[in-house]
Amino acid sequence: MSVEKSSVTVRIAGEEHTIRANTVPEYTRKCARFVDERIREIRSKSGLIEGHKAAILAALSIADECFQAREELERVRKEIASRATNLTRRIEAELEPSGKSAQD
Repeated sequence: MSVEKSSVTVRIAGEEHTIRANTVPEYTRKCARFVDERIREIRSKSGLIEGHKAAILAALSIADECFQAREELERVRKEIASRATNLTRRIEAELEPSGKSAQD
C-alpha cells in the first residue's frame, strides 16, 4: 500500500525541520523522536558537544544498531532454514513406506 507524500514538521536537536516523505506523518514523527532522543543521549553523556558532531555520533550509533540487527536477522533466518530442512527430512523419512528395501 503506497502512501502519498506528506509534509510534517518535526523538532530535532532544538531545530524545526519540515520532512516530506512517502509515509504517514506519525511514522515520520516517530523516527524524528528516535533521532532526537539519541542526540540528547549523546549530548548528556558527552557534555557540551556541537550540534553537528552530536548528530554525526547519533547517526553512527543508529547505523551500528541497524547493522547488528541485520546480522542477527540473517543468523535467525539461517537457523530457521536449517531447522525447516531438518524437519522436512525427518517427516519424509517417517512417511516413506516401510519395507522398501524388502521389495527390491
